[in-house]
Formats: sequence, structure tokens, C-alpha cells
Amino acid sequence: RLGDFYEMFFEDALTASRELEITLTGKECGLEERAPMCGVPYHAVDSYLYKLVQKGYKVAIAEQMEDPKQAKGLVKREVIRVVTPGTITSSQALDEKKNNFLMGIVYIGDMFGISICDITTGDYLVTEVEGERSLLDEIHKFAPSEIICNEAFYMSSVDLEDLKNRYHVAISSLDNHYFSDESCRKVLKEHFRVNSLDGLGLQDYDAGVIAAGAVMEYLYQTQKTSMSHIVTLTPYTTGQFMVIDTSTRRNLELVETLREKQRRGSLLWVLDKTKTAMGARLMRNFIEQPLIHREEILARQNAIEELNMSYISREELREYLNPVYDLERLIGRISYRSANPRDLIAFKNSLEMLPHIKAILEEFNSPVLKEIWQDLDPLEDLCQLIGDAIVEDPPILTREGGMIKEGYHEEADRLRHAKTEGTTWLAQLEARERDKTGIKNLKIKYNKVFGYYLEVTNSFKELVPEYFVRKQTLANAERYTTSELKELEDVILGAEDKLFSLEYDLFCQVRDRIGGEVGRIQTTAKAIAALDVFCSLSLVATRNNYVKPRINEKGSIHIKNGRHPVVELMLKDSLFVANDTVLDNNKNRISIITGPNMAGKSTYMRQTALIVLMAQIGSFVPAAEAN
Repeated sequence: RLGDFYEMFFEDALTASRELEITLTGKECGLEERAPMCGVPYHAVDSYLYKLVQKGYKVAIAEQMEDPKQAKGLVKREVIRVVTPGTITSSQALDEKKNNFLMGIVYIGDMFGISICDITTGDYLVTEVEGERSLLDEIHKFAPSEIICNEAFYMSSVDLEDLKNRYHVAISSLDNHYFSDESCRKVLKEHFRVNSLDGLGLQDYDAGVIAAGAVMEYLYQTQKTSMSHIVTLTPYTTGQFMVIDTSTRRNLELVETLREKQRRGSLLWVLDKTKTAMGARLMRNFIEQPLIHREEILARQNAIEELNMSYISREELREYLNPVYDLERLIGRISYRSANPRDLIAFKNSLEMLPHIKAILEEFNSPVLKEIWQDLDPLEDLCQLIGDAIVEDPPILTREGGMIKEGYHEEADRLRHAKTEGTTWLAQLEARERDKTGIKNLKIKYNKVFGYYLEVTNSFKELVPEYFVRKQTLANAERYTTSELKELEDVILGAEDKLFSLEYDLFCQVRDRIGGEVGRIQTTAKAIAALDVFCSLSLVATRNNYVKPRINEKGSIHIKNGRHPVVELMLKDSLFVANDTVLDNNKNRISIITGPNMAGKSTYMRQTALIVLMAQIGSFVPAAEAN
């Protein structure tokens, strides 16, 4: 950072000017030749950062660490963070309906330890898999934007070039010290403040712990913050969810279409009618990871069924969910201290919805909705804090004042009055001194060299009282000051700078107090996301005439008048011809499907797969009945 610009020099300048298509200039720097240099305005840095990061670069940001006005010699600068594809936090750069995952992979023996983290939401997961196929399935499921790995991973049989091209992912290996078992365990224990990793459920994840520790160390090194919004590390086994391999995910078009990579035409497009960004991300997660335990599936079904039966309450809930801001990503920005005053107002407006949502939820009885009701903390204290402190329509910038409410802080109010009422005070002082001294043409004036002064013409010189202190003599007048005028001058001239500085401090205090409640906010955010998903699945079920499938554990699939969830919506006017499916582990183990080209054979096959998958998400399904 140099003043109002971020500048790059030497090779960085050559690279950035080429990649960003910005003008290359030069700067004298004591060498024989001018140093190549290019720059971008500080207020537009996010869009340029995003372009560089998209192309797989890592960008170090060095800020001015002291006020240039007070610096002696060179202004002190430090690298405050390194932005990488998996750690970018700018809202302009991220798709709000999708997580931005950083994945750590460690290859030890024939085992892959995997850790996945989204620093914008605080999600942090760990697992282990054997074999390349299983690893690729996990990469496809999470679609990370950046992978960090140990050098041994480069020696495995995984085709890294294919990975980079197919998933548009940046891959880099880190030094060995990131993957030492001892330092990985140490960094995780210190971050989560535990004496043993068994308390986190990590006793069976030796390779996973190394991957998770490397990810955390990498985040510390690049982000230069405490990462305090990452409060849990969740171990999972790939056997907890239905295993969907890479080609199945693609062919069933779960989250995007096969050819155009569009959302429209995918199962996600059909099911996702969520109102919040958090809900949209969770819905994607549901589709990517269908359940395999009957009890969990039935619990979700019961929640959807209860919402179906309470149409008015469901629509009310959706109405209240609509203005709710992305609480998960906001708490990430608060932890990073990059949230601005408008973020806090959007946060407050979201919190105002929570008591209404909680009140409506109270009438529901299914265990899943009851649990959401319990987890949902209305956060009224934080809502009150922001309401008291921040003006309704604040500026975006934090350093230029105008964001703290009148009445919130006595000193800020005094400085604000000094700034606005200074002219009135000067006029009053001028009138008082005229009356006191009898000098009729006494005037208070201002210039940049002398500040404020009292000007008295020579004809009234003998009336000047002793407490007037001479400042300057002119040909036909004298200029004076008084202790009262000096005080006023200090108040008026210092008021604006002091006010901006004080408002910034007060804003930071409010932001940090909210940051201190990260656990409560994340729990509430997860509850809101889940509620949003269930309301969406309920809406889709009633609107598209879906039924509740029965779930058996005998290995039989019996669907009556099944329909393809996507094709029937794409057809709009013409009706989809429903059809039956009977499959089991005995006589009906295989069905042979015949018919001419374009008769719908593959549609029928995919339809069966999608109905089964929807049932295991816990969703209702497009059929007359299904088991």
C-alpha cells in the first residue's frame, strides 16, 4: 500500500500488468534502471485480487502500519495476509450459494488424509480414504478451489495435471515441516484449547490429523489472524453417507448439467427454493451427501410432512427468512475485522427476524424442528447493541466517520457538536468580546498560518484589555488571541480528526463484541440454514405433488407412477408420462429396457436413481407412491 494505491514492483509488476491488463510504469529506486511498477486504487483492490487468485496466484498484501503523517523516514509496512484461491473472503469474488473450500491432502503409505475448510463459514472437516478412486470422489464432492499437499502426494499415482484442468483447482505442495505429526497435533490442540485430540473424536484419524494440522498452520501463516471463528473440527467417515462416485454425480446432473455446466436442469435447481445463502449451501450439501441411516431419513421426512400440513406457518417462516443475511460468512468477516458498518446493519436487520421465526417454530412438534427451535438463539442483545451504536444508513468506509449514532457515546456527541456548531460558538464569543470591550468593529477571523484570531483596528487599540495576547501587527490593525479562543480553536480544528478516530474505535469495539459471540451466532446460523432447507423441500413437495416415500431395509424398490423430477419441470406444458419401477434382490434384480432412440430409456434409468437419491436426502419424491 502506497497512499491511495496498492503497488507492485519488479517481476511482480511485469506479471500483474500482463494478467490484469494494467499500465506498466517505472519508479526511481537508486538502481541504474527504473524499477518496473504498476498499481491499482485501494478501493477497487478486491476485483483485481479476485482476477489474480482465479488464475491461481497467491497475493501478499502489505499495509501501512503507522500514520504517514507521524512516520519518521519510511512508513513501516507489514504483510497482513496472503490471499490464495482457497482463502479469498471478498463477497464480490464468492458465489454465496456455494462453499469456497481449501483442501489439505497428505499421502502416507497407501492412505490419504483429507481436511476441508471454508474460512468464510468456519466449516472444518477431516477424514481418511484408501485408494485414488475414493480420493477423487471426495475432491469431486467438495470441489475445492485450492489443494495443499505434501510432496509425497506428487509421487502418488494421481494425475495432478488432469485434476487442475478438470476441477480448475490450484495445487501446491508445502514444506515438510507443515506435515510433521508432532507440530500438527500441537497446532490443533492449541487452536481448540484441548489437552488431547481424543476429545475432538480424532483418535482413529492419524493421517487425517496431519492433513487438518497442515491446513490450520497454512491458515495461520497466510491469514495472520487467530481464526477464532473456526470453533469445531468435524471428523466424518465416507461410510456415513451414500457413496456417489464422480461419474454418477456428473451423469445424474445433481448440481449442474453435464454439457453446459448450468444450474438450471439439475436436481439442485428443482429442490433449491431456499431464501438464504446459508440455506442454499446446506441444500447443496444435502444433495451431495444423501443419508444411509433410516432413522435420520425418517426424522427429515417428518419435519417436511409437518411443514406441509402447516402451509400458512411455512409461508410465514419463508417470509421472515427472506431478509436474513449470510450470518456464517458475516461472522467470518467480523473475525477478520473486515466487516464494514453496512454489514453490521444488514446483520441487525437479520437478527430482527429471529424472534418472529422462533415464535412460529414453537408450534411444531417433529424432533428435527424442535431441535432447530432450541438451537435458534434470537441474539437480542447483539441486535440491541448495533441498534444503539450504528446509524441506520452508514457509509461503507470505516475511517471517515458518520457511522456512530447520536446519544451512544458522550465524547463523540461533544466532538460532533463541536464540528457542526463551531461557527455558532465563534459568533457568540465575538459578540461577547464586543460587549465587554466596547470595540465595535472587533472581528474573529481565520487563516491557515495563525488559526483563529481577534482583529482590532488601530483606532480602537487603546480599548484592548490585558487578557488579549498579541499575535501579529499589521499596518492598520493588530491581531490577538485569548485563552477562550485558543480552547475553541483546539476543539473545532481537532474535532473532525478526533471524531473520525473515536468513531472508528467505537465501531471496532462493537465489531469485536459481536466477534466474541461467534459460537452463538454459528449455532443460530446453522439452525436457520436447516430450517430454510426444510421449508424449501416442503414447498417443492406440495407444489410438484410429491409423496412421502416409505423406507425399507430389505433391498426392494417399488415406485408407482414415478416421474423424472427435472424433466417434468422442463416440459412445463406437456405432461410427463409416469411409469412404475419394481426392483429387488431376488427375481427382479435386473430390468432390461428396450425401445427406439429418444424413447426415454436413459431418462427412465436416471429417474429411478434420482427418486432413490431424493428419498435418501429425506425429501418427498415425484410418484403416486414409493417404497
